[in-house]
Amino acid sequence: MSVATKDMRANSLFGSKAVLIAGPTASGKSALALALAQKTGGVVINTDSMQVYRDLRILTARPTPEEEALAPHRLYGHVDAAVNFSAGAWVADAASMLAEAQAAKRLPIFVGGSGLYFKALTRGLSAVPPIPAAVREGVRARLERDGVEALHAELATRDPVSAERLKPRDRVRIARALEVVEATGRALNDWHREGLPPLLPPGEFSALFLAPERDQLYARIDARFDVMLAAGALEEVRALAARHLDPLLPAMKAHGVPALIRHLKGEITRDEAAEIGRADTRHYAKRQFTWFRHQLPEFEWVAPEAARGWLET
Repeated sequence: MSVATKDMRANSLFGSKAVLIAGPTASGKSALALALAQKTGGVVINTDSMQVYRDLRILTARPTPEEEALAPHRLYGHVDAAVNFSAGAWVADAASMLAEAQAAKRLPIFVGGSGLYFKALTRGLSAVPPIPAAVREGVRARLERDGVEALHAELATRDPVSAERLKPRDRVRIARALEVVEATGRALNDWHREGLPPLLPPGEFSALFLAPERDQLYARIDARFDVMLAAGALEEVRALAARHLDPLLPAMKAHGVPALIRHLKGEITRDEAAEIGRADTRHYAKRQFTWFRHQLPEFEWVAPEAARGWLET
């Protein structure tokens, strides 16, 4: 990479109205965001759907209290695990944080791995209204009683477009589509056509996707999972399991949580649970590469080492 190119990219970061840093788990995006916030006086805004939950600081690799003290951090650990936090709820919170950063003349730095959050931020979001708790609980009770195949068959009659698009055993998305139909009387695709505008239109942000070499990334994922276990992730999951929450809640499906709960129940060993957690995280990282490449091509792919070098120019 030439010096001129490095300077151009660094200036793009520092001169943008907002910076977006995405990437797979363990790619170094949080460290880059913190370094950029320190250099610019910016504010780090969480764009990861699991790091919003206060119950899972260790297992979701949220910034430590010491890291948070080095620069302003927003939208980390502000949601209880019992809440089915949605992309729409995150966008509402992010809008407030964006306005706060702009009023304080701080660079907003959105960092995370949740593609849907970044897509909502830059492309807008469907206008689906909040689903009443009674409707959600009713659909989930039927899911447990009748099974996912029965609900998929029901969805095929009430929202055939969604049923055709979803896999017959996709419990979460089938339940979501039925909830929307029951709560609003309209199919999910109808709502998707009536979208909300993006918080950051094109031209108002710089966007990076950190893309380490795959072997290097997988080695970091495996090592980090072991570090998290040593730091108390199992105890964190033990406390979460003791709450007996709905297993379909997002926090209950965070990478490592289901396997570690199985271990706590005596179904598998600690080593087996750890290997499942590591494998699930590696598979998710692989999906992140594919998803971002196809869904958000405006993100510039860059090696983490190169991005860190831009901060030194």
